[in-house]
Amino acid sequence: MKIGAAEGDRFLRRLPEKTIAVLIFGPDQGLVTERAERLIGTVVPDIRDPFRISEIDGAQLVDDRARLSAEAAALSFSGGRRVVRVRQAGNAAAAVFDDFLEEAAGGALVVVEAGDLAKSSSLRKLFEEAANAAAVPCYPDSADNLAELLRGALAEQGIEVSPDAIMEAVSLLGSDRGTNRRQIEKLLLYAGDKRFLDVADVRAIIGDEAEARAEEVCDAAGEGNPKMLDRALERLWAGGMSPVAVLRVALGHFQRVLLVKTAMGAGESFDSATRRLKPPIHFARTASFRDQLRQWGTEKLGEALDLLLDTEALCKSTAVPAEAACGHALFKLAALARLSR
Repeated sequence: MKIGAAEGDRFLRRLPEKTIAVLIFGPDQGLVTERAERLIGTVVPDIRDPFRISEIDGAQLVDDRARLSAEAAALSFSGGRRVVRVRQAGNAAAAVFDDFLEEAAGGALVVVEAGDLAKSSSLRKLFEEAANAAAVPCYPDSADNLAELLRGALAEQGIEVSPDAIMEAVSLLGSDRGTNRRQIEKLLLYAGDKRFLDVADVRAIIGDEAEARAEEVCDAAGEGNPKMLDRALERLWAGGMSPVAVLRVALGHFQRVLLVKTAMGAGESFDSATRRLKPPIHFARTASFRDQLRQWGTEKLGEALDLLLDTEALCKSTAVPAEAACGHALFKLAALARLSR
């Protein structure tokens, strides 16, 4: 079943009973994650419930073709319908999903997350044409739906906002849903007991979004996602953030990954290890941070930190174009992440 971009949220709120699998894909990975987790939440209240949610990497399905059907047919120890969440799926797994949709084994809902897929993509076409599955595209926010997103979030908290403030916020926000959600949540926290926000309020909290953009760059490099990294860097350079500042944020990010990796290696749980981080990881970045922990070993993280330190020194002491040097280092990290999968 093919779902239009504007119909995605409405479709996921009331999934047809015959739909056993949903592919959520597109260039806006923040929106892909948000919609996937919202859909999972309609089946399992706690999206971290290990008894009712099974997570699989798309590449694992290619190596173990029977695993998808086995996970979908498994029973939950705690009762209730299960969810199989497949991350980073690609065309290589299309044949696995084709067999699964034909057999329709098990009662679990299969939620599949993927990047930007061309119209000719075998995985996308399979879900669009299947009677018991659906494909939901996720494209970057436009000015109109950004304004709608902001108004809706504020209205839920009983907060009014001036038309000028909405226009200002839209001009300051980017196109990635995950980053925009974080900025809107910061605005809600800033509002506190205020029942009306104006342009000055918006500028006070959203005016400096460099930190959020830099975090997006770090996650893209850490996940090994060069497309997302390229877009995020373009926005940072357009916003005037210095390459040295970007490198310092990246250095802090990979130090935090190493800290949690080391703590978990000593037997500490993910929740316990991340709870001690200051500032804490924003909940919208938790899934990405967890994925990065899986992809990066301590030795590779040491290499990443050395590379960032060397690049910062290079940017400060030579005539090498700083943006080019910074970008080269971050794309090298993204390549290391992909090799570590």
